[in-house]
Amino acid sequence: MTIVALDSISLRRDQRTILDNVSWSIEKGQHWAVLGANGSGKTSLLKVTIGDEWPTEGTVEVLGERFGACSLHDLRKKVGWVSSALEHKIHGWDTALDITLSGFEASLGLYREFTDEELGLAMHSLSLVRAADYADAEYGKLSQGEQQRVLIARALVNRPALMILDEPCAGLDPVARAVFLGDLQKLAGRADSSAMVLVTHHIEEIDDWITHVLLLKAGRAIASAPKKDILGSAELLSDVFGAKCTVTRADGRYFLHVQNTH
Repeated sequence: MTIVALDSISLRRDQRTILDNVSWSIEKGQHWAVLGANGSGKTSLLKVTIGDEWPTEGTVEVLGERFGACSLHDLRKKVGWVSSALEHKIHGWDTALDITLSGFEASLGLYREFTDEELGLAMHSLSLVRAADYADAEYGKLSQGEQQRVLIARALVNRPALMILDEPCAGLDPVARAVFLGDLQKLAGRADSSAMVLVTHHIEEIDDWITHVLLLKAGRAIASAPKKDILGSAELLSDVFGAKCTVTRADGRYFLHVQNTH
């Protein structure tokens, strides 16, 4: 089953090209990382994928639904979206449970009553990311790592077939990042796991559970292949980051080293 099919996507804004003829597909059972420097188009590509941006050219199909011929509101309930950009749209006094419940309607804020079954599913989602203990805590009083767990719980309540994580480790300290990445690995290892997409510009965040990598540079797809073929190529990574790089591997994880540019 094809989860995502982007065909020749371009996105232009104010005569500036953000994405340039990008094609990309995600198949069931795959977990992807989207890797590129700042400004390479990573977030824009994912916004096109969830319907928050409309491409200037090309076609988008997600979970078999073609954009322009489906209800995006209904489709968004099947796609989990975790982004630090959401944090600025959330009221700090909302509880972790309230935010998790909002995932049922793919909304920010609560606009209806929820059933006991939905409350149970929300608590289950919080427990999956080890956040059930602070279900009644105000979001604004949680640490950044705890807030990220709540956003993932929000994304999980509808048991999405696709979950997108847009730089979820941004701002986390090294210990919090390691713990958070471990939680993602556990989620990806579940038999009922969603297809997951991790957006990052740090290759050391691309853990064992990632199967494929898409490289973006200046809005273009430079390469799309199984993880080992991308992260094992210092030449490809040097190209995408615009500097001479070497790559090492330790304990199953890749590390990027930029050579002295002086």
